[in-house]
Amino acid sequence: MVRLPFVPKEHKFFDLFEESAQNIVKAAEVLKEMMDDWQFIDSRVAEITEMEHRGDTITHQIISLVHQTFVTPFDREDIALLAHTMDDVIDFIHSTADAMFIYKIESPTERAKQLADIIVRGAVEVEKAVRGLRRRKELKRIMEGCVEINRLENMADRVYRAAIAELFENTEDIALVIKWREIYEHMESATDRCEDVADVLEGVALKHA
Repeated sequence: MVRLPFVPKEHKFFDLFEESAQNIVKAAEVLKEMMDDWQFIDSRVAEITEMEHRGDTITHQIISLVHQTFVTPFDREDIALLAHTMDDVIDFIHSTADAMFIYKIESPTERAKQLADIIVRGAVEVEKAVRGLRRRKELKRIMEGCVEINRLENMADRVYRAAIAELFENTEDIALVIKWREIYEHMESATDRCEDVADVLEGVALKHA
């Protein structure tokens, strides 16, 4: 009889969280590439949309696994919250790209490029921190990553406020103001959700340190 490899359910949780984090990074990178090289917008938005759907699938798998598992690697509430919060990050990345496509934005602003860069950096830090969940000895690394994510979110807040101020100062086209205000809000929300992920990770790290 052929023996099938047995993967402990605890490892499956970590595998899925890491896959979700990698998916977020890829989506953030495609958004930044779209901002830096403003062409093939439809195909790049489609690519991000596919990643957003993949994120939904991963979240569903994590929640299903919670219900199937008697002993989870950390609190069920924290697992569910982390899964949904990570999914929110990619949702706002997708909302940004989708809005720019639907509104037929002619070219990204410098502030949008700055925010896209911060989103990538925040996503990378989320991925690093999530990888630390698998080993208790790396919980300190999680805490360090959370501090950096918080710093990036504060940076994004400053860029967002400057972007909104410049938008109202320099743009007389009300429709364009409405479009860009929504886009900036989606981007700033993506960084906010990265901070929310950091808060959950920090709580988990403190409970299991």
